[in-house]
Amino acid sequence: MMKAMRLEEDFGLENIRYRDLPDPEPGPGEVVIAIEAVAINPRDRLMMLGGYGRMGGRPPLIPLCDGAGRIAAVGPGVDGVREGDFVFPHYSRTWPRGLPDPSAHGGAHGGPLDGTMRALMPVPATAVVQAPVHLTAAEAAALPCAGVTAWSAVVEQARIKTGQRVLIQGTGAISLFALQFAKLQGAEVVLISSSDEKLERARALGADHLINYRDVPDWHKPVREMTAGLGVDHVVDVGGAATLENSIGAVRTSGSISLIGVLGGSRPPFDLGRVVTRNIRLQGVTVGGRDMAERMAAAVAFHRMRPALEEKRFAFRDLAGALDALPEGRHFGKVVCEDF
Repeated sequence: MMKAMRLEEDFGLENIRYRDLPDPEPGPGEVVIAIEAVAINPRDRLMMLGGYGRMGGRPPLIPLCDGAGRIAAVGPGVDGVREGDFVFPHYSRTWPRGLPDPSAHGGAHGGPLDGTMRALMPVPATAVVQAPVHLTAAEAAALPCAGVTAWSAVVEQARIKTGQRVLIQGTGAISLFALQFAKLQGAEVVLISSSDEKLERARALGADHLINYRDVPDWHKPVREMTAGLGVDHVVDVGGAATLENSIGAVRTSGSISLIGVLGGSRPPFDLGRVVTRNIRLQGVTVGGRDMAERMAAAVAFHRMRPALEEKRFAFRDLAGALDALPEGRHFGKVVCEDF
């Protein structure tokens, strides 16, 4: 019997239960991954609270879309992977390439389909990505959702180039991936946070300019000053309503903003006129196809990049505690669970 955490009866973190479930067998075209570590996203908490409505499926549901491990079994008709390979499941088994279409989220792990929070995970071989071998399982588990989202925003959609300037908000997993990918592309990075300690840790990851937004609420002003009044080429915005007006003030004419999160609300009270008159491209970003995950993993492997992980680790059985740690905002990088 395999160990698993499962949402049962109804939505709510109090309904996540530890269970022993039958070991899965791989069907045709499937593999079974022995999950060694999982990672937490804000999406996962919202999903467990029922915030995705019909898109999130219904209990019973095994949570989480992020995880990594080794292939334990291979079903008939599988090519390209074999037992023992170090892999992670892609975010969605119905999203093979490119940007989302209506079917992409229907195959998402951790809602509506069962996710990674189990010892053994059956998944189509076409939804498996080879993990960079220099990473630990915990580091590889950080890649499927947050890593691909940041890669999509910075590399695939904004197409950041050497010498360009990028502003990134915060020190959560997506923000730090965006910082690392922007530096791989040769960009100059401004990073804002409410914590001087976190800012210094971000400096060690390559951030060139640091701003504490609690000390400088109008942080777009020093950004324009350090860019000779022009503004940055691109902004990675995770705050939504609370930060979008400043992001528009910080970006250059004909620049772009990747809107990835709405941690500060989803209804911004500002005039859209500046977006139009300054020809700003506001791009919503949500994960990406398996082909993006493969390109991201190849870049991480080539540069031997290591994802930033929160130092505090949670046991699998403390999944509810790990999910509840996200809104506190104390973490730096990805929150990870290891060990049943």
